[in-house]
Amino acid sequence: MSDLHPLDDYHSESKKNTRRGVRKFLTRPVIKTVLNTSVSGQENVKDLDGAYIVVGNHSSHLDAPMVFTLLPDHITDRLATGAAADYFYRKPAVSRLTSLFFNTYPIERKSSSRDPNAGRAKGMTSRLLRDGIPILIFPEGTRSRTGELGEFKTGAAALAIKFDIPIVPLAMSGGHDAMPVGSLLPSPNRPPVNMFIGEPMKAREAESVDDFMSRVRRHIIDMLDQGTANPELPDS
Repeated sequence: MSDLHPLDDYHSESKKNTRRGVRKFLTRPVIKTVLNTSVSGQENVKDLDGAYIVVGNHSSHLDAPMVFTLLPDHITDRLATGAAADYFYRKPAVSRLTSLFFNTYPIERKSSSRDPNAGRAKGMTSRLLRDGIPILIFPEGTRSRTGELGEFKTGAAALAIKFDIPIVPLAMSGGHDAMPVGSLLPSPNRPPVNMFIGEPMKAREAESVDDFMSRVRRHIIDMLDQGTANPELPDS
């Protein structure tokens, strides 16, 4: 028997419908109760299908719930995100819960011959993209402590170039003020948060991984600075 994590769940219609019900009747009402949300740019991804990578800035524990609650259903129905195998996949109840809310897949942070999950997560990101499943990546790697955009790691760009798929730039503002690092709950009085969904971006011919990732980061900055999903871009 293969020790690789199976991909069947990410194509399951019943689990997709379950996640859609959770969003409609639980997470969306909760998010809209505690936050004053605004989403723009849905038209930029209305025809998006197959594998792609959603890349967003990361400044709050609210970011992932916002992504999986506020993006259009045709994206969140299949969008998957990585979760530490040694933490979220040690107990079946925890892995089922995170999978229900965030359609998670295991990411190995360490390798141990005594770890019963070792090997199950091998190459999961590539396997999902190859199988047509879109994924979410926060390329800063951790939440910003100040709310300012940090440097981007280049993994998302490398995957996009390898599989010849687009990156969807996602800019979120207000999350840090609504629930900064160290807070257990969002601020009261429904603080405003905004999500801007940018046009999908593909690497240019012969564009390096670093240059492509820098261009995606610049696009997210422009969306945040201009407060729009379709910012005016420099001629470069």
